[in-house]
Amino acid sequence: GTTRGPVFYTGGLQKSRMLHKWVTEHELLLKTAAESTSKHLKYKKLKIKSLADYVFVRFYFDTDEAMGMNMVTIATDKVAQIIEKETGIPCLSVAGNFDIDKKPAWLNFIDNRGIKVWAEIQISKKIIKDVLHTSADKIFNVWLGKNIFGSIMSGSLGFNAHFANVIASIFIATGQDVAHVVEGSLGVTTAKLLKDGDLYFSIYLPSLMVGTIGGGTKLPAQQAALRILGLKGENKTLQLAEIIGSGVLAAELSLLAALAENELAQAHKTLGR
Repeated sequence: GTTRGPVFYTGGLQKSRMLHKWVTEHELLLKTAAESTSKHLKYKKLKIKSLADYVFVRFYFDTDEAMGMNMVTIATDKVAQIIEKETGIPCLSVAGNFDIDKKPAWLNFIDNRGIKVWAEIQISKKIIKDVLHTSADKIFNVWLGKNIFGSIMSGSLGFNAHFANVIASIFIATGQDVAHVVEGSLGVTTAKLLKDGDLYFSIYLPSLMVGTIGGGTKLPAQQAALRILGLKGENKTLQLAEIIGSGVLAAELSLLAALAENELAQAHKTLGR
């Protein structure tokens, strides 16, 4: 779901504990208040963390076919006002970086944000040879050295080759909030050698923030792109997430194959991309 995470200033641990207790005991009240702000919004759950005299509350919402950041901000603002009124504890900011919005964070990786996407393929050694001009062995070794060990050595939050490239292009084309490429860049590519030289290949996107209504999706060019993808009408957001997942899978496989055959620099030189 889409999240918003305000920060409250309590002035001390005793009031921090009191706020935690009040929010937990009055969750139904907060749910009702949040859902009253939009017929498209459904409250899901909350997570609370405290640090000294600060309390952070992460609210999770189902925002229907919209990505929904404006929707959840309005809902969370109303909830925060109720908390302030009932407890006397001020909300410092409706967005307290516990969302966590448009910034890389393990919280979004582990606890997810937006939509989770998986995609997988089993590709034969014949296709690897004829189309990608390499072998499963070579792709696997590049994947292991680059996506896994390279990511470990650099402290990366993304164990992938270039999720952000595909996500950014589709986001721009379909009117998504491009700043959410940050969350989309999180994720893992997996490769496994199979019998007879075939390859198992998979991607996981833990935090994909997309929608098919609202925001930039209303723009003419973006409306056209959505129509081309068959995404006009009701209940299309999950389908958009699936399209992005399949595009990311294909692009990951393509890049790793190019790197395996040392074709990346030549491709840039010849094609300019």
